[in-house]
Amino acid sequence: MQGECEFRLVKGSPVVKNDPALTDRLRRVAVDLVGAENVVDMVIRMGAEDFAYYTHVMPGCFFRLGTGNAAKPGTQSGLHTAAFDVDEDALAIGAGMMAMGALAELGS
Repeated sequence: MQGECEFRLVKGSPVVKNDPALTDRLRRVAVDLVGAENVVDMVIRMGAEDFAYYTHVMPGCFFRLGTGNAAKPGTQSGLHTAAFDVDEDALAIGAGMMAMGALAELGS
């Protein structure tokens, strides 16, 4: 068969390390902000993310902000598609989550 193969190993982003204690604290912040019925624990995934580099030097918590809204047409498309659009009301929730999370951490 005398086939040949050229192999090149490309290093990608490291794994995201969600600190369990920080994640638990920020989950409580999210529940206070949007209610327990709106906070979903996601299945572990194997996606690449530059944020991972931060989590290798300090505790981190990678969370996702839901940006779709069935009541608003055009906001249900997946990320990384030409049709992707957000329900802009989610931006206030995201900013609130970051601010409340920071305040909670500063007070802890």
